[in-house]
Amino acid sequence: MPAPIRPLSRSRPASPASPAALAAPVRGRLHRDAQSIAFSVAGAAHGHPVVVLHGGPGSGSQAGILRLFDLTRVRVVLVDQRGAGASAPRGGTRHNDTARLIDDLEAVRAQLGIARWGVVGGSWGAALALAYAGTHPARITGVVLRGLFLTSRREVRRLFTTSRTRAPREWRRLYAAAGCSRPDRLLSCCARRLQPGAGAARQRAVALAWHAYENAVLASPNPRRSPADAIRSHKTVARLIDKYRIQAHYLRRDCWLGERRVLALARRAAQAGVPLFAAHGMHDPVCPAANVARLARAVPAAAIEHVSAGHLASDPALARSIARAVAAMFAAAPLARPGPSRTS
Repeated sequence: MPAPIRPLSRSRPASPASPAALAAPVRGRLHRDAQSIAFSVAGAAHGHPVVVLHGGPGSGSQAGILRLFDLTRVRVVLVDQRGAGASAPRGGTRHNDTARLIDDLEAVRAQLGIARWGVVGGSWGAALALAYAGTHPARITGVVLRGLFLTSRREVRRLFTTSRTRAPREWRRLYAAAGCSRPDRLLSCCARRLQPGAGAARQRAVALAWHAYENAVLASPNPRRSPADAIRSHKTVARLIDKYRIQAHYLRRDCWLGERRVLALARRAAQAGVPLFAAHGMHDPVCPAANVARLARAVPAAAIEHVSAGHLASDPALARSIARAVAAMFAAAPLARPGPSRTS
């Protein structure tokens, strides 16, 4: 689900870090299935390794999330999922599904010489984190979730139909841009008009309208000016088209998971001894707070924190909750022993 991560305020860093630890991340690439998977590594070379899974699907990693970590004690790996961020081909849907994303994470871990690592994910990234941990629990030291998305049709319907009451003007613009005749077909209509060959004007109209609607639902922008009005760069529009093409590709297919499978994989991870923590905004307009109640029923051992916040990781209350959780679960762990690693 949509989950842009914005840099935290410099006046309130979430965790201490030395200037050396805050140096520019080291970038690397992995080539699989005619795909180029981009990743970057930041923090302590021998710190507890943690992989961060971005939302969307299709949003790409944001360096701002590094402020949630004590980079003097944690080695953070940001991975751009297939078709997203700096990975290529950007916006590509061929050979792009959840099973391949999980395989990519295992390949990145192996390339970096990491035996086991923690996983942090928000929104769609939270669902992917549980799917990964349940598939390879022996490789996971712990999971921290924010704004859990269960990949259910109920949640998708909430975003594209029910939430129109939060942003009626933006929803009508999206509905018109998609050329839709039935509200329950909105996602399919958007997906069709975002495909290569649909025409640049149609792609642009849907991407900008979806972006404006998403922002209105998540952050309630000034109603006198849509965020889309401020977007002029061809490069920015192209990235939005790619992002929403990937997102539609996944959401139309329940992200190849569905709620029952996500919870079953969470249960499998917990039974293998993987600790789970989930922070969820009580006012989340996209992923309902009931999602973590479902997680708690499936995995009674999971630690759940209800936060007075919305959906975005940029919310100070959510950021503090996640920062505390990653510090307790990962930064407090003994530093990793030196081992071989490659980033290219």
